Amino acid sequence: MPLLERVREAGVPIKALKDGVLDRLASTVTPQPVLATAPVVGRALDELAPVGFVLVLVSIQDPGNAGTLLRSAEGAGASGVVFCGNSVDAYNPKVVRSSAGAIFGTPLVEDDDPVRVLEALGASGRRRLGTSVRDGVAPEALDLTEPVAFVLGNEAHGLDPALGARLDASVTIPLSGAGADSLNVAMAGTVLCFEAARQHRARGDEPA
Repeated sequence: MPLLERVREAGVPIKALKDGVLDRLASTVTPQPVLATAPVVGRALDELAPVGFVLVLVSIQDPGNAGTLLRSAEGAGASGVVFCGNSVDAYNPKVVRSSAGAIFGTPLVEDDDPVRVLEALGASGRRRLGTSVRDGVAPEALDLTEPVAFVLGNEAHGLDPALGARLDASVTIPLSGAGADSLNVAMAGTVLCFEAARQHRARGDEPA
């Protein structure tokens, strides 16, 4: 069904713009031919499903990484994504675009304080797994079918060591060869999301 017909049937008001108006309103040089506004639906931590896995983004500052993580989280069936610390605005236009629509289908929480987030997740029964370049447990060696939170740190500095007391374990993705010592944070988060999804499928259930 054509997009305009679907929108019209849903009762959404439609306005046609004159040539050139959309180019001035959009934030890209070559925008898509449709522009929409929608209310932001805020969620609290205790509204996330108590099962499955969540991503916790602590001071993730690159909007492309944040959007990719949202996209991977939705694709793998995450129970939610939490933006905290000094992370990029979850509704930054670049985050929205790079999420490829996942921002509208993934439960999303924003909170300033990562300590409060991690304590709340721990109190709710989630095992908090911080990502680490080395000395952590390989993801396939962990039971990721239990309620877990993957805690991802800043692109340049990783996780603040002060958060270590709020983590239950560290997870490290094994790399082959000596050329690279770590993955891009969006790729690391994607690997963890789909390892969790694989384990859920192997057990015969859904991740969330």
